[in-house]
Amino acid sequence: MYLIVTRTFPPELGGMQSLMWGLSREMSKNFMIKVFADYHEDHKNFDEQANFSIERVGGIKFLRKIRKAQLINEFLKENKVEGIIADHWKSLELIKTDKKKYCLVHGKEINHPLGSSLNRRVIKVLNNVEKVIANSEYTKDLAINNGVEQEKVIVINPGADPVQELNKKSLEKVESLLKVKTPRLITVSRFDKRKNHEKIIMALRNLKQLYPDIVYICIGYGDEEENIKKLVEELDLTSQVMFFKNINYDLKNALIAKSNIFVMPSILYKTSVEGFGIAYIEAAQYGIPSIGGKDGGAADAIEHEKTGLICDGNNLDAVYSSINLMLENKKYLEYGKIAKDTVSKFYWSNIIEKYKNIFN
Repeated sequence: MYLIVTRTFPPELGGMQSLMWGLSREMSKNFMIKVFADYHEDHKNFDEQANFSIERVGGIKFLRKIRKAQLINEFLKENKVEGIIADHWKSLELIKTDKKKYCLVHGKEINHPLGSSLNRRVIKVLNNVEKVIANSEYTKDLAINNGVEQEKVIVINPGADPVQELNKKSLEKVESLLKVKTPRLITVSRFDKRKNHEKIIMALRNLKQLYPDIVYICIGYGDEEENIKKLVEELDLTSQVMFFKNINYDLKNALIAKSNIFVMPSILYKTSVEGFGIAYIEAAQYGIPSIGGKDGGAADAIEHEKTGLICDGNNLDAVYSSINLMLENKKYLEYGKIAKDTVSKFYWSNIIEKYKNIFN
C-alpha cells in the first residue's frame, strides 16, 4: 500500500488539485492506495465515486497539519505501507517514519533564500526522502541550487488526460461570441503578476494596428483582475479583450479549441515562478501552440520553434515579436499540428510508468 498525502485535492479546482487527482487515480490502477487530504465542504459526493479510500482532515491550517500527521503516524503503526507520496514538503514535515518517502516539488514553494529558516526547513525534509520529484528541469535545478542533494532529484512532468470530444453547443456559443474576431489569443490562468497578462495586453496595443479584428480571451480570476481590466481601458482595448470566469468545462475547452495561440509568457515575480504549466499541454491537445516565458519550466512543456515559442516575458518587444512571428503566414498552424501530434507523451498512461519505475 502507498499513502498519498496532499493539501490540494478535488473537488477543489486548480492545477495542483488536478495533478494530485490524476496521480492518485493512476496509482490506484497499479497499487493499493489511501489518500489523506484536506477537508472540502463538497467532498462527500466526490469521494464516494473514487475507487480508493480518501480520509479528509479539517480544522484551521496549523492544527490541521498536526492532526493529519498524527492520523498518518498512527496509520503507519497499524498497517503495512510501502511508501508515502506527498504533494508538498510541508505535508511530510511532521510524519515520523522510516518508510520510503517521495515528495513532489513545483517551484515557488521551495524558492526561499539560502540559509533562511524556510530554506532550512525545506532542505531538512527533502534531504530525508527517497526521491524528490520535480515537475520540470527548471524546478530540478532550483531544488539543487537551494540545497537539495542532486542525486535525490528526478524530473517527472505532470500528467494530462486525453481531451474529450468537444461539445457542439459550446462550439456554437463560442462562434456566436467571437463572430469575425480573428486572430485569437487566449490565456487560461489565475490573474497573478507572474502570469504576465500585462505584457500581452501592452503588446496587443501594437498588434491591433496590424490585425484590427484581433481578440485576446482571458479566462480566470485572481488578485490582479481589476488592475488588468483597468489597463485594458487605459489602452482603449475593450473591444479586443474578452474576460471569462466561472465558466463550465465545455465552454472553456471550446474557447481554447477555437483560438489560434495560447499566450502565457510567465515571469519570475519575487519568489513566485511557473514550475511547469499544464495549461500549455491542455492547449496542445486541441492543436493550439503556446508562447511561454524563459523564466520557469515552460520549456519542458513547449518545444521552442516546434510546438510554440519561448521568449523573455520581461521584455515587451520579445512578447510582441513572438506573437507577431506566429501570426505571420499563420505559423501557428504548423506549430499547432506538431503540438497535437506529440502531446501524448504527457498523457497519464505514459507518465505513471515513470512513477512505477522509481517505486520499483
